Amino acid sequence: MKTVLALFRGDRVLWGIIALLAIFSFLPVYSSSTNLAYVIGKGTPTGYLLKHLFIMIFGFGLLIAIHRIPYHYFKGISILMLPVAVLLLLYTIAQGTTIDGANASRWIRIPFIGLSFQSSTLASLTLLTYMATFLSKGKIQELSFGKSFVQLWLPILTVVLLIFPSNLSTAALLFFMCCTLIYVSGYPLKYLFGIIGTGLVLATLFILFAKAFPDAVPNRVDTWVSRIENFSKADASDGNYQIERAKIAVATGGLVGVGAGKSRMKNFLPQSSSDFIYAIIVEEWGAVGGVALILLYLIMWFRIVVITHKTSNPFGKLLVMGIGTPIILQAFVNIAVALQVFPVTGQTLPLISSGGTSAWMTCIALGMILSVSRALEEKDTTASPTAVDHNNPLSVLSETL
Repeated sequence: MKTVLALFRGDRVLWGIIALLAIFSFLPVYSSSTNLAYVIGKGTPTGYLLKHLFIMIFGFGLLIAIHRIPYHYFKGISILMLPVAVLLLLYTIAQGTTIDGANASRWIRIPFIGLSFQSSTLASLTLLTYMATFLSKGKIQELSFGKSFVQLWLPILTVVLLIFPSNLSTAALLFFMCCTLIYVSGYPLKYLFGIIGTGLVLATLFILFAKAFPDAVPNRVDTWVSRIENFSKADASDGNYQIERAKIAVATGGLVGVGAGKSRMKNFLPQSSSDFIYAIIVEEWGAVGGVALILLYLIMWFRIVVITHKTSNPFGKLLVMGIGTPIILQAFVNIAVALQVFPVTGQTLPLISSGGTSAWMTCIALGMILSVSRALEEKDTTASPTAVDHNNPLSVLSETL
């Protein structure tokens, strides 16, 4: 028993929440997969369940492996992975993938195993880790804009601008988190506000250009505009099909729900196993289940804050905050969409929704957070975790930044 527990070091409460979310995910994923199996006629519920099982097992394997890596090694890894992530984004844009007749220029098909890889999720995690690496060097408040542009702003603008045309919500969330990390690090506000203003201007110009010349560059501007218009016309039924079905599912659930696997709206709601899985959960488990799920995410957020507070190392603090907060924000954005608080964004529910890339990147991010928590448990933060290990190339590379 002690040998088994030794595999799961770090914050035990966080481990418990991750396990609860992952185990619970099999119920709504299996239930909502009947939409794809019987309505669309693609696959079988058992096939989707086995696929989700493979994704979760592989994800937990990544989580366990990552959490055993000393967290200061992530500094060197982020420096190595950043150009790889940029190249993957460029490749994704160049191939212009279409999946099931839909514009899926943000996806890369993985041959043989039937999965698709979303390069923007890897790029987001890599960039936020790199940001923690750079900002933890200190004296950021003394840098001029010119001296910080190449190492700080150029990677941010490159990754965000490559993600933006095909995935507005991910690009916006990533840019927000980068600005948040920069702000808490003490970067001069005049430069920060200048970049934010420039980013808004560039986004506006891109949207205007895409509307004027829709075939010039791959984009989803028409989809964004349609979703915002549908959201602003909440009482209209035309073009608001998904939200209307989600509202019916939530209303049908009542206090305790109709029962596991008994959802009716899963057969009418597109993306019932991913983007709108929360609506199916509320329909089957009621307001009690929906609130319980929200509480789990809030407890996860609290544990992330606790780990951030306990960590004395600047890189550890920025890393946990930078990669942990987006997980919680993504969860509440997904929930807000199902409850018609936000327009449709395409953000999945972490550790619950079906899909490989998002689940795996979430497991990697949580593994990195647990690596920091594991170091706290082993009292390694009393030593200098950023000291250069000249026998380890990753440690040396992180110090050359």
